[in-house]
Amino acid sequence: MKTKTLVSLSLLIGIGAALHFIVPGFFLGMKPDMMLLMMFLAITLFPAKKNVFIVALAAGAISAMTTTFPGGQIPNIIDKLATAFLFYLLFISLKKFSTSVVTVSILTAVGTLISGAVFLGSAYYIVSLPGPFVALFGAVVLPAVLLNTVAMVIIYPIVNGIVRKSNIPINA
Repeated sequence: MKTKTLVSLSLLIGIGAALHFIVPGFFLGMKPDMMLLMMFLAITLFPAKKNVFIVALAAGAISAMTTTFPGGQIPNIIDKLATAFLFYLLFISLKKFSTSVVTVSILTAVGTLISGAVFLGSAYYIVSLPGPFVALFGAVVLPAVLLNTVAMVIIYPIVNGIVRKSNIPINA
């Protein structure tokens, strides 16, 4: 792994950590997961299995440390690892279209849905949920899907342009 790639991944995860920390919990301790946005961005810009694993592990650990969900530490780690690799598989399977803003935005929406389902499902079995699954999914996951998708539509073209014009190796 090249140092420039590692630094870029670290910056994206750091930005995700700041976003994850400052977004307040609003429904039974849950909040939209902005760390996902940066994790998905890192995977789309640097699509290699080792990068996906490192980003997922870092995102899971940082999300676990900054979660406001009671007992959400382990579900956060499970969620990020599962979601990152599922997102990566979807991204690779759509390789022909994967650099399109539309494709990346749709994948972000699907990835956020997967993440919400995995998080709530694992939290249900590990620590129990503070409310009904459907209510939590509707009140937190669906708004997070909208928020992350709109943010990706805005951020992806900007960051992709910066990475392409810089000397950062994309497929490292």
